[in-house]
Amino acid sequence: MLGPLITQYIHYRQSLGEKFKTNVHYLKAFCRALESDTDIESISLDQINSFLYGDAQTVTSSFFAKHSALSGFYQYALARGYVIASPMPSTLPKKPQSFVPYIYSTKELKLLFDTALTYQKNKSCIHACTVQTALILIYALGLRIHEALSLTLQNIDMENHVITIEQSKFYKSRLVPFSIQIKDKIAKYLEWRIDQKKPQSPESPLFIGKNAQGFNMNTMHYIFQRIRAKAGIKRDDVSTYQPRIHDLRHSFSVHRLTSWYREKKDVQQLLPILSTYLGHRHLADTTVYLTMTDDLLLEANTRFEEYAIGEKQ
Repeated sequence: MLGPLITQYIHYRQSLGEKFKTNVHYLKAFCRALESDTDIESISLDQINSFLYGDAQTVTSSFFAKHSALSGFYQYALARGYVIASPMPSTLPKKPQSFVPYIYSTKELKLLFDTALTYQKNKSCIHACTVQTALILIYALGLRIHEALSLTLQNIDMENHVITIEQSKFYKSRLVPFSIQIKDKIAKYLEWRIDQKKPQSPESPLFIGKNAQGFNMNTMHYIFQRIRAKAGIKRDDVSTYQPRIHDLRHSFSVHRLTSWYREKKDVQQLLPILSTYLGHRHLADTTVYLTMTDDLLLEANTRFEEYAIGEKQ
């Protein structure tokens, strides 16, 4: 039966140390679409394609995520003799145009942080001060959203200017140092938490709602889109997606690289440091964040021209 076998496969992959979250999401969706008690041998190519393409019957980025999840599942089933042939399609459609992250300008960042204090029309369960501080840390430290929202008071070392990110993506923990300016911002927020009589136990979430509980990524995504809309920040290109909160992490990476070029630093030597700071396993993972903005391209061209002139001399 489909349901029990999917559960068995998920447990197997997680036993290997994988979080496997995205695949779990799509595998469970596949199980719901076909029903748990479906005989795995009876699943057809048409049913697979119906799930892959969805109601719109168009190719989206989720098509390939679904395909990856199901391919792994059927490889597992084939290797163990649960099926004698895979119903997965033998050819794949052309991938849609790669998603291009939005890189916020310094002016837009200031506008976002300021608007975080004024976007609420009515009282919310998440205080504006909490939202603003979370956004500032996500950008200034290049954090993933779930990393910021998972922080507890004991993760903040004010004396040594460092934050501990525990068991993040790929089950990796890391230390993230921060500047004097960020220390001052965190200190003000911690003082505000005390004034608001928020829980002060070491395990208490750093970013906390009025119910004395942390809040999740969906809530933060929703809040950010309200802030972005009020700030009037939007794409002028043909991209399907409007600027996202995760683009703050992209912006941090691009701005850091641009600064290194302007400071005449050895960028190639510093890239592994940036990769480690972001919590990536491989240097190649970091290149995803290094979108070519006009400023970055200008600095890179300037560096190349200086190099070329030096070679000629």
